[in-house]
Amino acid sequence: MNINVKSVHFRADAKLVTYVEKKIARLTRYFDRNVEAEIHLKIQDNGGKVREKIAEVKLHVPGGWMMDKKTGKTFESAINASFVTLKRQLLRHKEKLGQRGLGIEDHYTAE
Repeated sequence: MNINVKSVHFRADAKLVTYVEKKIARLTRYFDRNVEAEIHLKIQDNGGKVREKIAEVKLHVPGGWMMDKKTGKTFESAINASFVTLKRQLLRHKEKLGQRGLGIEDHYTAE
């Protein structure tokens, strides 16, 4: 899995980048093909003391792109929420790919 982490308008420390890479790399458990990930970490200023953290994750899988954008009080919470969503999307995508292949195999084995 090729993972690219970018921080926009701030400098992300090594711990945060390592956490994001490890968490997103766990998605390979659910989809065994080559996947590329592009993660953008942003801070949204909403006028208060607490600024919203935004995590945008794009996955390039065979057959297209998957994207998720989550906000949270911390980057870790936003990445965790994105992980759950992308896991569900990957499993659904894998199921669709399997159904396409399964239908063809069943047709030949039935004869």
